[in-house]
Amino acid sequence: MIRRGAEAAGHSDLVVVNTCAVTSEAVRQARQTVRRLRRERPGAKIVVTGCAAQTEPETFAGLDAVDLVLGNDAKTEPETWRDLARFGVDAGERVRVNDIMSVRETAGHLVDGLEGRARAFVQVQNGCDHRCTFCIIPYGRGNSRSVPMGAIVDQVRRLTDNGYREVVLTGVDLTSYGPDLPGTPKLGDLVQRILKLVPDLPRLRLSSIDSIEVDPALMEAIAGEPRLLGHFHLSLQAGDDMILKRMKRRHLRDDAIRFCADVRALRPDVVFGADLISGFPTETDAMFDNTLALVADCGLTHLHVFPFSPRPGTPAARMPQLSRQLVKDRAARLRAEGERAFAAHLATEIGRVRQVLVERDGLGRTEGFTPVSLPGRAGDLIAARMVAARDGALVGEPMAEAA
Repeated sequence: MIRRGAEAAGHSDLVVVNTCAVTSEAVRQARQTVRRLRRERPGAKIVVTGCAAQTEPETFAGLDAVDLVLGNDAKTEPETWRDLARFGVDAGERVRVNDIMSVRETAGHLVDGLEGRARAFVQVQNGCDHRCTFCIIPYGRGNSRSVPMGAIVDQVRRLTDNGYREVVLTGVDLTSYGPDLPGTPKLGDLVQRILKLVPDLPRLRLSSIDSIEVDPALMEAIAGEPRLLGHFHLSLQAGDDMILKRMKRRHLRDDAIRFCADVRALRPDVVFGADLISGFPTETDAMFDNTLALVADCGLTHLHVFPFSPRPGTPAARMPQLSRQLVKDRAARLRAEGERAFAAHLATEIGRVRQVLVERDGLGRTEGFTPVSLPGRAGDLIAARMVAARDGALVGEPMAEAA
């Protein structure tokens, strides 16, 4: 959307850096990237936007390499780029960052096609009303707001008509979808509406969800809608009740385990991923062991492990910190446990027939998001038997010509 707006406005020598703020390392890498870009493109104008630009604009305004710091609410608006073309990047102040908490709507960014991708991503929700003690993201994205269901269905239908075989619904807090809309629909209502009104869509996938917010209509769709793929990435963060309370999460350890068991009873071949944080302030060895054991207790397969990163302005940054080495060591142990679980998952897949969506020549993904090596063109949906596991992926043998 940024590229489209900038190109339509006639920009030819503009570099836009869209930053992340989820960890201090992400911000450090963004600063490093900006400096490198200035060396590589000395004559270009450099605009920094995204969550880190929103939460700490002064950090980037203080870099000589940066010409403009732009707020998150403006980056995908075409008029932003038209104004920059009309008045110049140097016009007015170098920082144009509004109060993100004042933003009340999220527009559905209609995308005709995504270059080089077999699946399309549709943002249905933005922002977050929760205040987890470790998280800076609400201050980068604002409060939770949802895209109306009709706009989403139209977008999914258009993407399907353009040949996309899989659509992924995304949001900052996806399972909080709907309370700001007329009729207060839930995420499950949206999923069922899409599947009913876009019957030609082969596959619908959800991005990260908060299991404690999953509504009955979504559980109904999980049970009865095979086009809703049985792969769910859970925002768990920890497996110890005291740490979860100190994080200000809304679930406990047993809630996560129970959710996974309930979904597995409905979809026995379901695959779970999860976000987990290592080394949260005050985490003892026993507390960490509870998180480590959650991988097996929930049957997790795809792990995203984050070493705890204190973000200035969050309550967790003021809590007693662990040593950075201990945080890294625990992250390494969590990742190793995740690798063991993933290897075991690959072994159980051998001999099964899966529908594989080819992302690029030689690589695709099953319904459970497991990578598969097999021949095919990007966008092909191929029934394939899993015959081996090699280099962190399954090896598939096509059973028929591409769909």
